[in-house]
Amino acid sequence: MGGVVAVFDDPAVAWPATAIVLLLACLALFFFARSRRARRARDQILARERHLRRQFDAVMSSTRDGVIIVTRTDEIALLTDVAASVLGVSRDDAVGKPLSRLGLRAVDDRMRPLLLREAFGVGTDDVKARIVGVPGRRGADDVRWVQVRARVVPDGLDDGPVTIVTIMDTSGLREAAEAISRSDAQFRKAMENAPIGMALVDLDWRLMETNRAFAEMMGSTVSALRGVPFSSLSHPQDLQAERDQLERLFAGHSSRFNLEKRYVRTDGNVVWAVLDVGLVRHAGGAPDHYVVQVRDSTDDRMHSEIMAHRAMHDPLTGLANRTLLQEVLQELLDQPDPVARVGVLAVDLDGFKNLNDKFGHATGDNALVHVAGVLRTATGGRGTVARIGGDEFVIVVQDDDCSKAMYDIAAAIHEGLHRPMLVKRHHIELFASVGIAMADGETIHGGAPSLLSAADAAMYRAKSLGKSRTEVYDASLHHTDEGQSALAAELADAIERGELVLHYQPILELRTRTVVGYEALVRWQHPTRGLLLPASFLPLIDDRHLSVALGLSLVEQAAHFLAHGPSQSTWVSLNVSADQLGDSEFVEKVLSAIEAYQLSPQRIVVELTEVSLVAPNTRIRHELTELRNAGVPILLDDFGTGVSPLSYLRDLPVSGVKLDMSFVAGIPEDPAGARVSRALGALARELGLATIAEGIETEDQAQFLSECGWRYGQGWLFGVAQPVAAVRATPPEYMASLIDPRPTDGETPLQGMHDAR
Repeated sequence: MGGVVAVFDDPAVAWPATAIVLLLACLALFFFARSRRARRARDQILARERHLRRQFDAVMSSTRDGVIIVTRTDEIALLTDVAASVLGVSRDDAVGKPLSRLGLRAVDDRMRPLLLREAFGVGTDDVKARIVGVPGRRGADDVRWVQVRARVVPDGLDDGPVTIVTIMDTSGLREAAEAISRSDAQFRKAMENAPIGMALVDLDWRLMETNRAFAEMMGSTVSALRGVPFSSLSHPQDLQAERDQLERLFAGHSSRFNLEKRYVRTDGNVVWAVLDVGLVRHAGGAPDHYVVQVRDSTDDRMHSEIMAHRAMHDPLTGLANRTLLQEVLQELLDQPDPVARVGVLAVDLDGFKNLNDKFGHATGDNALVHVAGVLRTATGGRGTVARIGGDEFVIVVQDDDCSKAMYDIAAAIHEGLHRPMLVKRHHIELFASVGIAMADGETIHGGAPSLLSAADAAMYRAKSLGKSRTEVYDASLHHTDEGQSALAAELADAIERGELVLHYQPILELRTRTVVGYEALVRWQHPTRGLLLPASFLPLIDDRHLSVALGLSLVEQAAHFLAHGPSQSTWVSLNVSADQLGDSEFVEKVLSAIEAYQLSPQRIVVELTEVSLVAPNTRIRHELTELRNAGVPILLDDFGTGVSPLSYLRDLPVSGVKLDMSFVAGIPEDPAGARVSRALGALARELGLATIAEGIETEDQAQFLSECGWRYGQGWLFGVAQPVAAVRATPPEYMASLIDPRPTDGETPLQGMHDAR
């Protein structure tokens, strides 16, 4: 030791020793610095690795595909969150475990079981995707379908190659595909079995697909219609309207259109159809194809045309009705220069009511149909023939020589009507009065009603001059029109002045020929025109209040007649319309008159027609019941005609019936009339109703009706309606009725009516 020290103590040797120390220090510093750089480099590498790891995890978590890395020993080296979610396992529990320990079962697309190694393609380069089923989330029977791809990486880990498996959940895509397929199948099924025509049409308006209903509508087959231009099936006159709508639809001005049009079938027949077209566009808005529905509307259109025809035509004759007539006439008058080119013929049958009364309404209807045919033939296509009501007809003519044309038509009408019509083995001639009016300045200014009124005036003059003739309108006929208007204006004052009076037609008991009552019939004792029959003034009563006022006046007259008449046991029947009922005023008048004149209620009889009761309202029924409960008998007039007589007998408080004269006219020679009269009488008696037959003109008729059970009767055989003074001057001999041989206390032969019900 001392030697060493000595050496360092030796100045000559001391410097090298210092250098060694310094060298050692430098070496120490060098190795320290090197170690620090190594640590820093290592830290940087670790940080880089952590950063890359985070990026890897972020990439794995954001991708829609799940990733599984499996080692060559089938252990799971990596399982992303997406893969864990798709497979329904925990990533922490799965990583590091063999694949077989996942507890999963797998099946192929045919539901055959697979090993997981086989299912995920471990150890194979299965780059091609395959579909594998794994357990779903809704139970043991649920299968979740995934798409699997596998790739082997030889140097994936330190211990050898690995298999990288990517999986993608395709359940949603598969469900969507199935839904699309199901929807397509449903659409096609619905299209094939739809009751209306359906088609898919390309942008060139060619049929791509059609259903059976459309093919049958076109008289073709589904296969034959594929590729056919849709427009080739259209009626030529409807093509332009279809094209216009298609252009608007294609340009985006509308989303769909609806059009009623015609199609021509393969057999040449035309069908009407409602075409409904919608344009299907791509997501970007570009047009793709058309969806078309075609509904056969032929029956609907035919029904509409029938209803329109009925609204404008007479149901009995098929001729134009008043509404259509006025439209046609007004259109002709609105055309340029209608003067001397447009005219009207008014035609009214002569004696038609007698034909109805004698042979019945059915025969009358046949006669009207016959007349309609005569008018059509006479017109010969030169005008429009119309029936405007009852036996009134009008012909509107447009011709360059209208005057000559109308004279020719009028002559042809008279000639055609003179050919006899066969009615119940009788040859009957029909006659008509014809009025002609030409369009002139005045009638054109007044429009269609003015020209029609002029023709009517000429026709009425033809009737007044002997009937079965033709008259032409001239200015002098204005006085006739003015007279009718003046007559209508006088009615209200005439009722108030008592100018409308009652005449009384006797009603007899058929077996004993005893007068038991009267039917009260109204007349107008006009101060200047003399005695007017109802047909000349009753149609002028359009105001309901005027009708009610007339009814109240007649009730007062009838009550006065009964109180001061030749007998205290006869009754009077008053004809009452539905217009006079409904506000209790008439009922109150009847009951107050009975009380004021101290009459038995059975002596005033209310006589109703079936026509007035086609649709009786609740108020009318109530008033009839009120009268009946007070003892006033209710008679149903014109029994056997009109609508639903049996329902009236059942629902209304009816005490008796009057057989319509149309059934009386043909008996006893007419077997059908005899059977009907006998049957109606039996029905009425079975219901406990009093029975009266009207229109009796011969002794044979009276005898037959009496034998059939009709108790009472009236008609020309027994006397016409007479004024009060004439009835009082010749009081009939009264005999006891079958109900009560000797009426007492004011009881009338009609008492039985009330009691029977």
